[in-house]
Amino acid sequence: MADVFRGLNLLETLKESIESNRLSDVKDAVEDLLISRINLGVVGDRGEEKASFMNSLRGLGAGDDGAAPSPASVPPDGLAGYPDPKHPDFRLWDLPPVPDISPFEPEGYMDRYKFLRYNAVFMTSTQTVQPNSVDVFLEALSLQRQTVYFILLASVKDSEKILEEKKKASLEVLKSKGMAQPKVYLVAPATLERFDFPTLLADMSNDLPEIKAHALVLALPTLTSALVTQKKEAFKALVWAAASLSGGVSAIPVPLVASMVDSSIGVRILTKARLSLCLDNESVERLARQRGMEPTKLKELRNCVLSVEVSKGEVKRRLAAAEKDLATVSSKLLEMAMPRNARSVSRSFAAMLQALNSAIDEMAADAQNILAAAHAKGK
Repeated sequence: MADVFRGLNLLETLKESIESNRLSDVKDAVEDLLISRINLGVVGDRGEEKASFMNSLRGLGAGDDGAAPSPASVPPDGLAGYPDPKHPDFRLWDLPPVPDISPFEPEGYMDRYKFLRYNAVFMTSTQTVQPNSVDVFLEALSLQRQTVYFILLASVKDSEKILEEKKKASLEVLKSKGMAQPKVYLVAPATLERFDFPTLLADMSNDLPEIKAHALVLALPTLTSALVTQKKEAFKALVWAAASLSGGVSAIPVPLVASMVDSSIGVRILTKARLSLCLDNESVERLARQRGMEPTKLKELRNCVLSVEVSKGEVKRRLAAAEKDLATVSSKLLEMAMPRNARSVSRSFAAMLQALNSAIDEMAADAQNILAAAHAKGK
């Protein structure tokens, strides 16, 4: 339920911008959500666990195109960038480990690797956190950068008992450096749905600016059922913003469109939704390989035609059908959708809202079914 409220909060934020006539803010938010411009720094030793973690964040396996290699192909003190093949503006940056030397100046490390340019930074390790890494973390806090996180990457050879001991030891290091409420997230690099990654994602959603938090949610693969729900609610807020910018609310001083909404924005949103919900053929086939399943078994669970292919013809058909039968739009939906200062909504606004929201519901249901089948096979 908290995920749904988070989505509603985004909707309210966009409404407030519309009501205040800050249309440029809404346009920027729509663009940020559609392209998912996110830069994440990943600090730590360049081993198999780190490479696997960076790949899993993009839904990739070790042998996939664009995967981070292990061993790394860059010099020990070099920097490597790994864009997401589906969302090219979602980039992971492989930073070398913080040097374990004395004396150590955290500012030097941060300046060299442009630490503050990242939306968030993961300080990764397979062992106990080392003190110099804590110094970098504390320096970041002093510069008002709250989105830095300690991650203990689980090795396949470690038992859960050993992992808990490593986590406890890392927490003690953080406490010894004066951190009153330290956090270390235990993460399984190849199976992010396990251990503490869902908690990490929830904390990041609270720490990042709201639009960036939702852009991150849309860029990540469908790891859990809760994440699919978050994606669905974010897309519905995106639909509302796009419909408003199309000129659908009478109190907003932008030109009204004709009776038929231009379907191009609808195609763009639903194409993004298909990729974000991992319904495209490559994502489904990759998930099937990872779970040892026949791809056709998962592909058969795509009941919505838009889950298979987003075409302009299908989007136009849905928009036209919704506009013909606006009685299907519930009064509660329109009441939630209208800005408080709006006198009415145009038929095109209501049609776009109804057509695209129902499509997103269908596509999200397909994503949930595929995820449930894959997880059932993995157990």
